Amino acid sequence: MTKIYQQTYGSGKPIVLVHGWAMHTGIWRDFAKQLAKHYRVTCIDLPGHGQSEALQQFNLEQISELLANNVNAEPACWLGWSLGATVVLDFARRFPERCSALILMTGNPHFTQLSTSEVQWPGMKIELLDSFASSLQENCQATLLRFLSLQVNGLQDYKKLMKELKTAVAEYPAPNEATLQGGLEILKNADLRATLSELSMPILSIFGAKDALVPVAVGEYLQTLSPAMGVKIIDKAGHAPFLSHPNEVVAMISDFIEHHV
Repeated sequence: MTKIYQQTYGSGKPIVLVHGWAMHTGIWRDFAKQLAKHYRVTCIDLPGHGQSEALQQFNLEQISELLANNVNAEPACWLGWSLGATVVLDFARRFPERCSALILMTGNPHFTQLSTSEVQWPGMKIELLDSFASSLQENCQATLLRFLSLQVNGLQDYKKLMKELKTAVAEYPAPNEATLQGGLEILKNADLRATLSELSMPILSIFGAKDALVPVAVGEYLQTLSPAMGVKIIDKAGHAPFLSHPNEVVAMISDFIEHHV
């Protein structure tokens, strides 16, 4: 069986953190330790990322099955960031009994933009995702740096945040190209909007008003699918609010868990 790396901090109600595309548990470290003052926080490396073994096919079905077989079976609040939000939505669809609650951080159940006469959905332009997929084959490192810069572009502490992201990513070799392409395919093709409307556990979505990848307008669309969902917006945050505004994010999570879980 493919092995999944995980690290746990603190004690209390369980929270599982699932990182975004091309990242690993190191990106959470400082934030996880802060959150662990109140909860038992488990950070996992998705397959093929950080210290976890790779899957032959990096797709949602395989990932969710692997998480179900590796992570503690007790119900937990699953928090997914970006691609991780898509993963936890799929996990909750397949294993709802394992999820006491969900937190979607700068996530989008349909990551790409839809704009037709019949359907409108805010998201990332599909051409941008396609350009990432193409440039991966030419220069993986440059592509990853470009993606990182989009996550904090325009923020007041851009240089500091960019340094944190670069340092975290450099801890381990980048995932192989098949894993990275698989992640982009999930972002390009997954549509979990119907899943979101069917889930019954408490859900919180957190957005950054300056996010260049997930438009803050997604929040309103999500509440049409799941009226009971909580939506929080951090005005000066981008795509990684747990890095730029950790205190605000911890406060939002604590309030959600204490009142809903």
